[in-house]
Amino acid sequence: MRTICFKNRPSINGFYSVVGKKESEGPLRQWFDQIIDDAHFGEKSWEKAESKMLLTAVNGALDVSGLTTEGVDIFLGGDLLNQCAATNYALRQLEIPYLGLYGACSTMAESMILSAGMVNGELAENVVCGAGSHFCTAERQYRYPLEYGGQRPQTSQWTVTGTGAAVVSKFGVGPYITHATIGKVVDYGVKDANNMGAAMAPAMRIIGQYIL
Repeated sequence: MRTICFKNRPSINGFYSVVGKKESEGPLRQWFDQIIDDAHFGEKSWEKAESKMLLTAVNGALDVSGLTTEGVDIFLGGDLLNQCAATNYALRQLEIPYLGLYGACSTMAESMILSAGMVNGELAENVVCGAGSHFCTAERQYRYPLEYGGQRPQTSQWTVTGTGAAVVSKFGVGPYITHATIGKVVDYGVKDANNMGAAMAPAMRIIGQYIL
């Protein structure tokens, strides 16, 4: 692993999250900005709902930061769909320069590291970063479409239905991004497709050590 130090301390000036009903039933409910009860979010497909959720998160983060799209230098982020489709359809409505990222569960952290790097290196003053996923679209793409009716083990993990966005800026009162540690790909030989937790546990253990 390698840790990067951002000497200019980029500031997180605004953030916003949108999650689904299942996510709101967990212990983090009070920290979510918006909860949707309808998995379609008023749209005709889950994919369109995922795109709308990300657009809502980006607009929410901009509102919190007091910025408009004209003040944003670039957006960094993505989702789980092929070609980052949900993000592409969301960003076409904002007319912000956009670089798509595809890091699965690491996309949000990756976008914030790259945003901090751009701000720290004075390549940009305001960067919006974001990521999103939707349980129903992920099942259709990676496993079995819900219409198939396949049975899931009770212990299997669920892909989150949620989106988040943050504004990373050159100026602000924090919180600040001061360091970032980038890990390596490690294969622990987990072969159970329903047990994503076992594959992710080592990374979470390392993160916990840094936090503590």
